[in-house]
Amino acid sequence: MRIHVVQYGDTLWKIANQYQVPINRLVEVNKLPSTNAIIPGLALYIPEASPTIIRHYQLKAGDMLWRIANQFQTTVQSILRENPNVNPTQLYIGQHISIPTSLKNQLQTLGFYVPYNVNEFLPKFRELARNLTYLAVVSYSFTNEGYAYVLLDDTTIVSESNRIGVVPLLMIRNVINDEFSAELVGGVLEDPQKRRNLVASLLNFVRQRGYGGVSLDLEFIPPQRRGDFISFLRELKIALGSLLLHVNVHAKSEDLPTNRIVGGYDYRAIGQISDIVAVMTIDYGYPTGPPDPIAPIWWMNNVVRYATNLIDRRKLQIAFPLYGYDKRVIDNQTSARSVLGMQNLAISTSTTIQYDTNAESPWFRYWRGAEEHVVWFEDIRSYSVKYGLVDFYQLLGVTYWQLGLDAPHNWAYVNDNIIVDKIR
Repeated sequence: MRIHVVQYGDTLWKIANQYQVPINRLVEVNKLPSTNAIIPGLALYIPEASPTIIRHYQLKAGDMLWRIANQFQTTVQSILRENPNVNPTQLYIGQHISIPTSLKNQLQTLGFYVPYNVNEFLPKFRELARNLTYLAVVSYSFTNEGYAYVLLDDTTIVSESNRIGVVPLLMIRNVINDEFSAELVGGVLEDPQKRRNLVASLLNFVRQRGYGGVSLDLEFIPPQRRGDFISFLRELKIALGSLLLHVNVHAKSEDLPTNRIVGGYDYRAIGQISDIVAVMTIDYGYPTGPPDPIAPIWWMNNVVRYATNLIDRRKLQIAFPLYGYDKRVIDNQTSARSVLGMQNLAISTSTTIQYDTNAESPWFRYWRGAEEHVVWFEDIRSYSVKYGLVDFYQLLGVTYWQLGLDAPHNWAYVNDNIIVDKIR
């Protein structure tokens, strides 16, 4: 995989000549506004006909380089060239090595979609379908008595999802007026009858609409309802039978049983009951908070290391953001845009994009009049490192929030480096 970071004095013509790639192809893959639209620090994905794939491997007891080379259909010499600091006579358990190969990683992916403008979204969805195992349709909440109800019409998107081979999942959230409600979810979870109402109404919608299962996004579960949440999951999974139970949980790197955000999640018990657990490794830098990376790799690594000690890694997905946050420095007022929108903002303001190697995240600063703004977002560099983390821990896959947001670098990486599982 080739990445070019634009330097002062670069032109797209010069870069195209350097890599022997047509200018129009560079514009298309990176979704540049024009052939003149590059700035210092901008990371460009350079397409190639037969890219060498770099896999990431954690050494285990009994591993030998020749066996690893055979497994990945490469050579020991190629592995050592890719890892100049690795001494083949001093390997150790847990060591990280990079492996050049032609073998792609195989993942199950899930994209979230809020069905506001379905007809506008359908052409894009059809393009992305090859990169998606599941589609979580964000259309449902529930009443104080536990009855699920429809917030946004989902009939068209569910029908199309089934038609083009992406398994649709009914996503339900504990929202009132677009805000998560701890009181709502707590009141339903603590009452066995209300839990039964929710299970029955969910199953009814799943069967009526043609869903392949349920994706839960129940946030701010009161810590005292932690056990009740597990009871609800057990009851729901029994009712679903062979249909999928997908559970989204907030990220944590230690158990904080009294914390109002993560205290309601017993990772081990959730992992035992659910078919898939998706950890929301996004919004480390959160709206209205100080300017911080959205998903710094060091934080993601800490979360994944903790989660894999409690949840079968082949049941585990982690979340990737398809967006960035623009924060006004004086008061942290926050606006969100797609990754492509943030790239175009950097280009339109003629700024220089910086890259934080500790967080493995791009960022830039610009001024709107007298107001200083700081933007954190994602690019091909940060996405490739995140996929490396998924590979290193041998996770089931990735979720994306959310598909209405343009992130061309993410999809270019998936197209060239990942085999996406399709569930029949």
